[in-house]
Amino acid sequence: MWRGGRGGRGGGGGGGGLEPLPDSFILQPPIFYPVVPYATTIFGGLHAGKMVVVQGRVPQDAQRFQIDFQCGCSLQPRPDIAIHFNPRFYTMKPHVICNSLQGGRWQREARWPGLSLGRGDAFLILFLFGAEEVRVSVNGRHFLHYPYRLPLSRVDTLGIYGHIFVEAVGFLNSNPFADGGSEYPAGSPLLLKSSRLAVPCVWPLPRGLWPGQVIVVRGLVGANPQEFTLSLQDGSSQAHMKLEVCFRSRTVAWISPWSRRERISTPFLFHPQRFFEVLLMCRDNGLQLALNGNAVGAVSLRWRALERLRELRISGNVELYCVRC
Repeated sequence: MWRGGRGGRGGGGGGGGLEPLPDSFILQPPIFYPVVPYATTIFGGLHAGKMVVVQGRVPQDAQRFQIDFQCGCSLQPRPDIAIHFNPRFYTMKPHVICNSLQGGRWQREARWPGLSLGRGDAFLILFLFGAEEVRVSVNGRHFLHYPYRLPLSRVDTLGIYGHIFVEAVGFLNSNPFADGGSEYPAGSPLLLKSSRLAVPCVWPLPRGLWPGQVIVVRGLVGANPQEFTLSLQDGSSQAHMKLEVCFRSRTVAWISPWSRRERISTPFLFHPQRFFEVLLMCRDNGLQLALNGNAVGAVSLRWRALERLRELRISGNVELYCVRC
């Protein structure tokens, strides 16, 4: 049985697909292989709960690089920098300097030794923005936290400079089901043109589903979409539970094993050439759903039924960048 309503940050209220799309539901498309130096506008700016993921590789001859969260993108005068993240490799032991630039003057720098990243290494750096500080993880492990010295609301530009090869930059919302918001979400890489993510895509669930498990699907809607489905199937390969996105009727719905269709009351966010994220959180009594970081309700399913689901199938007019089960 579907339980709709407003849940988590931003909620998911509303009925039909005709209502305007709330800003909190809009996700900025990822950027692949940008040429450094690179600067881009952060759609909607930064706010607590937002994440930025930068993945790539450190060149063999790297001296330093920096990832700056800027208050503007002018060249003259130089914009204020709220968060300056600056790994350095020219010393005996790689380290990171963080600082802020205000009115053309650098403030007191903060230094973090023990950077487990060297020349030639691949990396995935995740910035998780909280109410009072940014937390940074490198390759899945927490590395530092940096209290804000300038208001986060002023930040509207991401700048990447120096000796760095960038494969992808992603702008995401944190898991709305994380208790207390104290845990890092998994920093899964964004993959472009991966054969493993070719649609239709089949992802095995050898242990079935269990309470606390999170399924994440990220991708881009095609130019002329017709439909998009996520099917959770049991051992007999029969669709046990299906999430259906219909572009003709602009609706999102659950379809049960008995073909019962339960419409999900949420603004319709699956638009051509727009990035999306679907998150399913398994609980003892069913599945919770979040779209673009906003909880939109739950569907009831017995624990034994969840345990029997052994396959995730994704089909439709989408290009996938990440699947994590």
